[in-house]
Amino acid sequence: MKILIISQYFWPEQFQINTIVLGLKKRGHDVEVLTGLPNYPTGIFFESYNFFSCLREELWDEITIHRIPIIPRGGGSTFRLIINYLSFILSGLFFAPFILRNKNYDVIFVYGVSPIFQSIPASFLGFLKGAPVVLWVQDLWPESPQATRHINSKLLLNIIRLAANFTYRQVNMLLVQSKAFIPILKKSVPDIPIIYHPNTVEPFFYSNNSYRLPAIQSLENDFNVVFAGNIGETQAIEVIVASAIRLKPYSGIKIIMFGGGSRLNWVKQQVKKNELSNLIIEGHYSVEFMPKILRKASALLLTLNSNPASRLTIPNKLQAYLAVGKPIIACLDGEASRIIKASGAGFTVRAEDSKGLFEAILKMRELSDFDRMRMGRNGSKYFKSNYETHKLIDDLVMHLSCVVKKDLP
Repeated sequence: MKILIISQYFWPEQFQINTIVLGLKKRGHDVEVLTGLPNYPTGIFFESYNFFSCLREELWDEITIHRIPIIPRGGGSTFRLIINYLSFILSGLFFAPFILRNKNYDVIFVYGVSPIFQSIPASFLGFLKGAPVVLWVQDLWPESPQATRHINSKLLLNIIRLAANFTYRQVNMLLVQSKAFIPILKKSVPDIPIIYHPNTVEPFFYSNNSYRLPAIQSLENDFNVVFAGNIGETQAIEVIVASAIRLKPYSGIKIIMFGGGSRLNWVKQQVKKNELSNLIIEGHYSVEFMPKILRKASALLLTLNSNPASRLTIPNKLQAYLAVGKPIIACLDGEASRIIKASGAGFTVRAEDSKGLFEAILKMRELSDFDRMRMGRNGSKYFKSNYETHKLIDDLVMHLSCVVKKDLP
């Protein structure tokens, strides 16, 4: 098949779509990518890229990348994010038809991270070229911005809901990363095929890699609970701080945070204000180092807020946590909690329950090394059965082939 991938984020930015594109190419498919200029997560264009780098072809591992102009995320304010999102959509509508004017594709595949409206240029291209469009929904809209608390107006949320439903109706198939998305989308778009297709991680998360981990002193001693990823509103970071405060009298327990986000500075302020020597912020490390960082943890920490939308989603780092084979402590509700319980990979408590999280950390520390290893093996086994990378890429090929052949469920 000749496949056009549309994603606002792509290499050298670190998203799983990179691995999927490489997997499609290795299976013999002719793959091209339409994307923006890399600026995530720093909010500024990567070195060697600038606004004038757009509208050019670029090769990565013999894969053609078409870049369109966008306005970078900046500091991550709501206004700047909206401008960033809109710039990709408008550039896709105006520039993509010109850039791709002499090209035809069997299918267009959209990696649908927020905002879901980035599929609008894909639908327009599909119309122009007579190609079916498959949208892989990573976040429900308007539920996603509601969960991040960026938008609270009921009127605006209802307008977004109408726009999102219109967007969903313009594609030929919806893939969803969480089974909990299906009944909600069925109500909005009953005539569009909706198929569960979960996220995965890069294969080096569950196999040995040659990346040498820099020395990280905080990981070398004590009972370490590691949190990795976005430090933002959706992650209910307050519950981690509150648990760290409860843990102050207990020596030998540390919570170590890797990553960045909108609440990072707030966490730093709380560490200083409450003299939390047991809450350590290590900052951002390249994704290649993360498997070895996670494997050095005594346990891995996953939190989400209590917003109804957060109960529906499966944060992608859950697959990463399962893949590395370490026990998980989760403070969340819904689908992610169900998966952790089903896998036997760790403990779960209700979302935003700092006392419950505090008690779960103590309970995990009291387990024997053997019991913690058993939890980790349970998680690794569950990952291989449900989220293994090569299997999911094969499944994706099957879904795309069905759309091309019009063999829809």
